Amino acid sequence: MEYAKKKGIPVKDKIYSIDENLWGRSVEGGILEDPFEEPPEEIFEWTLSPEKTPEKPEYLTIDFVDGVPIALDGKKMNPVELIETLNFIAGKHGVGRIDHIEDRTVGIKSREVYEAPAAITLIKAHKDLEKLILTKWVLEFKEIVDSKWTWLTYNGLWFEPLREALDAFIDKVEANVSGSVKVKLYKGNVTVVGRSSENALYDTKLATYEKFSTFDQKLAVGFIELFGLQSVLAYSIASKPKTPEIFDGKKLEAEKAIS
Repeated sequence: MEYAKKKGIPVKDKIYSIDENLWGRSVEGGILEDPFEEPPEEIFEWTLSPEKTPEKPEYLTIDFVDGVPIALDGKKMNPVELIETLNFIAGKHGVGRIDHIEDRTVGIKSREVYEAPAAITLIKAHKDLEKLILTKWVLEFKEIVDSKWTWLTYNGLWFEPLREALDAFIDKVEANVSGSVKVKLYKGNVTVVGRSSENALYDTKLATYEKFSTFDQKLAVGFIELFGLQSVLAYSIASKPKTPEIFDGKKLEAEKAIS
């Protein structure tokens, strides 16, 4: 910067390293290198500060087919159009700001600030729809798959057999993830407030506490006994008074000889 000034080249006093693509913006450098400093408003371009966002919330319905978002409020869009539109809508409500301390591949801690309105909104909506459709066992295992897939991609291992194998699992699982999710955008937050799907595992007659419930409550008695059986046994044994260990004669003589 000093060299540029000496040569009469105009430069900004505040320089940041910025990467930008369809999914979002990442900003680092300058004052952001102090992890205790609040990010200045000048670094943000896609999102409004919560203080400047609309005073009324905005509701948006996102339609998914096979896990892929295809429409906003019933209007079908191609992927690029949908992401760009959602970046604008969610961004004007301040959604998608991330102030993050991350670990580089070589282990160096780094502070980055992101703007990803569409990504944050879609991820939250998609995960909620998965909870409505997938079994608890698939959901638990998919968390492991998601974490590993993300690690591979973030570290540049896209052309890796494991990534392709994980894709096969994801494609199989997402074949049932179709439906609609209603989100509320307000003051920097995106909240899922509704969801529906023909593939939903949610059954009102099973889940309700009303009299028309079809779930037999008596089944819980035996389940509770069996589910907690091992835990009860473990605490029962642990609470017993300890008795001195009894040695047989030969073992006792051997130990005396060694001592």
